[in-house]
Amino acid sequence: MRYHVLACDYDDTLALHGKVHEHTVKTLERVSRSGRKLLLVTGRELDDLLTVFPHADLFDLVVAENGGLLYDPGQRTREPLAAPPSAELVERLREQEVTPLGVGAVVVATREPYDAQVHEAIRELGLELQVIRNKGAVMVLPPGVNKASGLSAALERLQMSRHNVVAVGDAENDHAFLTAAECGAAVANAVPALLRQCDLPLGREDGAGVVQLASMLLSGELDRIDVSRHDVLLGHEGDEEVRISPYGTGLVVAGPSGSGKSTVTTALIERLVEDDYQCVVIDPEGDYAEFPDVAVLGEPDRPPSAEEVLRLLESPERSAVVNMIGLPLRDRPTFFAELMPRLIALRARLGHPHWVVVDEAHHLMPAELQEVPIKDVGDAGSMLMITVHPEALSPAALNLVDSVIAVGPEPDSTLSAFADALGHAAPDIEGDGEGIVLWRTSLDAARRVRPAPARAQRTRHRRKYAAGTMSKDKSFYFTGPEERLRLRARNLHTFVELAEGVDADTWTYHLKRGDYSEWIREKLGDDELADEVAAVERDEPDDSLRKVTELIEHRYTLPAEPTKYDPDHDDS
Repeated sequence: MRYHVLACDYDDTLALHGKVHEHTVKTLERVSRSGRKLLLVTGRELDDLLTVFPHADLFDLVVAENGGLLYDPGQRTREPLAAPPSAELVERLREQEVTPLGVGAVVVATREPYDAQVHEAIRELGLELQVIRNKGAVMVLPPGVNKASGLSAALERLQMSRHNVVAVGDAENDHAFLTAAECGAAVANAVPALLRQCDLPLGREDGAGVVQLASMLLSGELDRIDVSRHDVLLGHEGDEEVRISPYGTGLVVAGPSGSGKSTVTTALIERLVEDDYQCVVIDPEGDYAEFPDVAVLGEPDRPPSAEEVLRLLESPERSAVVNMIGLPLRDRPTFFAELMPRLIALRARLGHPHWVVVDEAHHLMPAELQEVPIKDVGDAGSMLMITVHPEALSPAALNLVDSVIAVGPEPDSTLSAFADALGHAAPDIEGDGEGIVLWRTSLDAARRVRPAPARAQRTRHRRKYAAGTMSKDKSFYFTGPEERLRLRARNLHTFVELAEGVDADTWTYHLKRGDYSEWIREKLGDDELADEVAAVERDEPDDSLRKVTELIEHRYTLPAEPTKYDPDHDDS
């Protein structure tokens, strides 16, 4: 199963006029009994929520105050996720008789038309705060605090990954929340922009829409819905990107020794890891012992144990190479056969690992083996098998495969051998030139693909722009048309965070002036990205924020959590 967590907004999503229908509650109970986790993610202050919703204990965790507070209904504990509100700001707004005025653990909340007073007070006090709007509500929070950051904190507590989350909402402040999830759904009464940009527009409103989504989740229908924005780049066919689905994929990389199988595999794994998919590489011969940013378990004089592998993988942000070089050759298939069911059980419990990569697969699952320790590739999330001899794989392993990458000077021979093993006709190879060949086994033809280089090689020298702290003269400042703001983006990560929090007038003001592309070109020195952003600035589409954000995230590796260390803390 793909989705282990259902995360719901409250007002106008789960609830109508503040109340949740009994049928919706019963459906949530069914989801909980299925072994999945429930998260409630709301802009409401917690005490207000608990007053109107007596079933909060249905949820494993509650994210309140638009990402500012984490509440555990089972333990009755509250954890602020950011600094408390500015006492000066609260006092100023009270003096100006702003009403209603809610002060939570982190959030300061009011309603329109008091947003003007809020902006003015923030500017005059020199505070670095963001203002988030939600259907007339006005919420003041520290930069980087939103429903997406709150979801991340909740998932960390549960030891689960955003790639196992389906989230549902209805309003402007749900955009980042839905984007952070593997699948973002919007109820039918959602604002038009959210309905356009979500992965799954639902056919029913508020609680009935949540019931519809939960039914799709429980039946397995949701697993089969394509969420193409997460597809992983393999390479290009001409100018067209060729991508692979991150879930339910059974992939073989095949070719003779020295043909580049490990190069193709390493680049693919690297992208998966950088996109926060947890990978475990089963490495019989120590070929991946130097893999960057991945823990290597096992050494020539100390074989790995299943227990240490499982213990490390309980944390979803850790990927692992299981180096079997210290095991006798004859013991490696047995170790693999014992480890695989335990990896599948871990995934059934926590939703990860997402990919199992098996090097020298023909040694661990040889043709003579009638059964392999996995029956359905979805049980492992996705699976990648690397082999010199595809025909030497167990028929049970071959049955897991839906795509083959042929590497080397004679891809037709490699694909013919694989097709013979499957009992299929060999595919025709379309296109000319060099590169790898991708065959999706349900098709009659294979395509030549120019593999994309590893992302780390392409961006390592620019990581400081993604997550470091840039000097004041290189930072971007959101000021707005009347210069009432001065929100400093110290890097691309905080730029995206702040962009998702500023009001539409501020975003559009800088967009029309071409400020974003100018900053990227002049301060970051990235002409290619600047040209792409400038094209968005010229077109001024309704979803310009999403387009600019996607361009940045596609080109740079941004961290999952807000950047907390800032040696240059004086923003004056």
